[in-house]
Amino acid sequence: MKYLNLIRYRNLLFLALVQILLKYSLFPKVHAETTLTNFGFFLLVIATLSIAAAGNIINDILDVEIDKINKPKTVLIGKKISEKTANSLFIILNILGVTLGFYLANSIGKPSFAALFILISALLYLYAAYLKGIFLIGNLLVSALVAISLLIVGLFELLPAISAENQFAQRAVFIIVFHYALFAFSLNFIREIVKDLEDINGDKNGGMNTLAIALGRKRTMKIVFALGAILTLGTVFYVYEYLYQLQIIVLYFLFAIIAPMLYFCIKAWEAETQSQFHFLSQLLKVIMFLGICSIPIFNL
Repeated sequence: MKYLNLIRYRNLLFLALVQILLKYSLFPKVHAETTLTNFGFFLLVIATLSIAAAGNIINDILDVEIDKINKPKTVLIGKKISEKTANSLFIILNILGVTLGFYLANSIGKPSFAALFILISALLYLYAAYLKGIFLIGNLLVSALVAISLLIVGLFELLPAISAENQFAQRAVFIIVFHYALFAFSLNFIREIVKDLEDINGDKNGGMNTLAIALGRKRTMKIVFALGAILTLGTVFYVYEYLYQLQIIVLYFLFAIIAPMLYFCIKAWEAETQSQFHFLSQLLKVIMFLGICSIPIFNL
């Protein structure tokens, strides 16, 4: 169990779920032409999860002292798992992910796509080692990588299957994937700022310069509220503009996504304590899960 907690297995399961829903729920419903076989897609999921798991490990290795302050009960490195073992797992998972990515890129005739896995692996290391504590840069980077984990399915499944006859349809499907990725990016960016508020004491001790440290809790929470309100209004506009004819999807978005986001904004306006910040962080995770669960509704 300690190794599962080290790689953040719940987050990895969530990542696998969204990729599976895109492949087996969205693409068949909209009659998209896809490239990968079931086995090839399985390798894509494993490659993505391996690199993400490696990123989680190196983040824990480099943040041991900070985590001793922010979350002392959950520290694994140096207590239940040695740093040497963790480093070995980090290297093995990165090699596995990049190797599978190289194989998949060549199997679909797009060898240049292999560079994407190398880039993601490198960025996750840079995030943990240098960029995490730089004002907003770390937040933006990790949120972008979350979005890329969705876009990579479209890149490997849709783009190689484009032909003169289906290019308009393939483009339309990829835009849907992009919209989900944009939603994931926006929601995760807000959550990263909330997590910085929750971890402000340890981050100060670690010499970081997060938004919460630079502006203080109250000002940062006002920004969180504003971002939440903008995302809520943007979601309402999106539903009105693109989904108004799909009654079931409209109802789902109203009650499962927009309503919780409004509740988040209300709670964000009055949040002051670490426990309240933690609640907001978990609420955003639930909203993201509910957003991804809207994918199967297209089948209805």
